[in-house]
Parts: sequence; C-alpha cells; structure tokens
Amino acid sequence: MTSRIVLLHATPVAMEPIHTAFAEIWPQAETINLLDDGLSIDRARSQELTEAMIDRFVRLGEYAADMQADGILITCSAFGPAIDRLAEKLTIPVLRPNEAMFRQAIAQGSDIGMLATFGPAVETMTAEFDEYVARTGSTARLTTVLVPEAIDLLKKGDAQSHNRLVAARAAELAHCDVIMLAHFSTSRAAAAVREQVSIPVLTAPHAAASLMKASVTDTGEE
Repeated sequence: MTSRIVLLHATPVAMEPIHTAFAEIWPQAETINLLDDGLSIDRARSQELTEAMIDRFVRLGEYAADMQADGILITCSAFGPAIDRLAEKLTIPVLRPNEAMFRQAIAQGSDIGMLATFGPAVETMTAEFDEYVARTGSTARLTTVLVPEAIDLLKKGDAQSHNRLVAARAAELAHCDVIMLAHFSTSRAAAAVREQVSIPVLTAPHAAASLMKASVTDTGEE
C-alpha cells in the first residue's frame, strides 16, 4: 500500500518546495495538502504563540490524522510548541519542518548560519536548535540573519526578488561552516545563495522528506 503523508501548511508559499522534494526523494508517497494560511497571518500579528493558536493548530493536525495519514509533516517553522502538543496526542510520526536539517548541519560543523525571512519563526527555531544541540551533546552555535522583506515579495509572486534579497545577505554568514535556509519557502533561494558563498547550503524540504520516508514503515514500497 502507498503511504499517505499529510503536509500541514500554514502558508501556501511552503507547498511547492516540499512537493518538489517528495517528487525527487519519495515519489511513491501519496501527499495530501492541508492548508490554513490564517495561522501564519495570525502568528505574524501576535507577540507570542497563544494557547488559542496552539489549540487551533492541534485540531488541524487531528483532522489530518483522521484522513488516515501514515505521517504528518509540518511545513511551517513558527509553531514548535503546537507541533509538540500534536505529536503527544498522535501515534503516527509528526515531524517538525527543521529537525532533519539541523541534523545535517551539525554533522558538517559547529558554527551554523541561518538565513530566515519570517521573524516569528526565528524564536521558535532557535529554541528548537538549542534543544537539539543540548540533547545531542553538540557544541554547535547558531547565527541568524533575518531578511523580512523577502517573504512579502514571495507572497506577491515575486520569487526572483525574494531569492535576490536572501542571497544578498549570505556573505554575512560566509564565516560559518554551513548555512541553513530556515523555511521551506526560503529553499527557492538555494541556487542564488550558493553562488555567493563557498560553504554548504542546506534546505529544509529535502531533509524533511528524507526523514519522513525513514520514519514511516511501508512494506509495500522499496
């Protein structure tokens, strides 16, 4: 049987990159989109991730599980505590968008750079990174450069300008061992960023798709 993976989105700009990643890494998986773009809108307006937003996120995830999902992959990085709450409730794999990329980054060095475009996600991602580092006994440290104007352009359909703005800030992290592109949406800028630096540049979608494939048992597929 084909594995059904529900992709839980809080913004439509995350959808294309993760579908591309699954097409390249695990084309046999049946991917289902579940989108509430109001989540990212409300998160951007709030100083913190409120209990009401967490409850709303969890209800959406429970709906995803009701779709007979074999796994749920969250594609937005601004809802860490809500993802934890959802994972505690379900028995199927519920994957954060960035843990797989963190693993890859720390394997390549201890001075990790990150290019981000959505400010509310930076705090939760930094907390997740620090927690992962502590859990694994790593000495890695994170330096983040925020390019908030880029995501606004991307939401308006101007991916070229988004990529240019993100790439223009890459040199600030050239001293690092590796650069992570923080969000699924930011992965569009990978080629442009790689033209500006000589260090490895990691993207979240491909790492997440690989980890999801490894996390889901499906004896019907190779």
